[in-house]
Amino acid sequence: MMTTRYATRHATGIQEYRAMSTTALREAFLIDTLFSPGEIRMTYWETDRTVVGSIVPQEAPLQLEAFPGLASTFFCERREAGVLNLGGPGRVAVDGTEHRLARLDALYLGRGSREVVFTSEDAAAPARFYLVSYPAHASLPTLLIPQAQAREVRLGTPEEANARTIRQFIHEEGAPGCQLVLGYTRLEPGSVWNTFPPHTHLRRSEVYLYFDLPEEAAVFHLMGEARETRHLVVRDGQAVLSPPWSIHSGCGTRAYSFVWAMGGENRRFTDMDGIAVGDLR
Repeated sequence: MMTTRYATRHATGIQEYRAMSTTALREAFLIDTLFSPGEIRMTYWETDRTVVGSIVPQEAPLQLEAFPGLASTFFCERREAGVLNLGGPGRVAVDGTEHRLARLDALYLGRGSREVVFTSEDAAAPARFYLVSYPAHASLPTLLIPQAQAREVRLGTPEEANARTIRQFIHEEGAPGCQLVLGYTRLEPGSVWNTFPPHTHLRRSEVYLYFDLPEEAAVFHLMGEARETRHLVVRDGQAVLSPPWSIHSGCGTRAYSFVWAMGGENRRFTDMDGIAVGDLR
């Protein structure tokens, strides 16, 4: 039985974006096929040569392998990757060294990691590994980053409905990486806005993965140019591809969490080109 499935998403320019329907926008920017039990799901996005994936082992381990689009002998031959566990406890063996990831622990995979195997400690409550990968110019050591060691930043206010806690795992002042920056944000109960006022950063693209959303809830993810915005309705466990020219903000029907991951030429978390609310259209 096939355990790895992969797809390709092509880059989309501003001119093309302006004429896209809701269906076309979802086909270009939304990944709604992640976290399939017993499978590895991978999407290769042309922008910054990003790979977004999920690994959900059950009874049998799942091994990370190169797919044809990478033209490599193994997945991390020329790449780095960040992994965040969104499910039950699991383990990741990297070239024979095993790392245990509890829920919301992260792992950095350095370039040159040849054999990477994922397992769940309990098949009835499997690990849900979320992976984002970019090309790497150097070989850095694999590193486990427990949630307790992530840098914690509190932002927003209840009055603005955006009180939130940011946890930074892979970033300029934290775990080393080449171009990958990764962490997650959790909104406080009663807060629903994320990344607002919005911003862009032409020096890197970004991927948002929404999680801890009840089945009946949704997030309206805002995207596009500041003066010509669009939105995507996003559910639990779905990811949005955000090009460098696009804002990436959202409002939910209730509080939620999301993983953010960026890749580009600047790893500084605060590298943002802010947009005033009055300039949005």
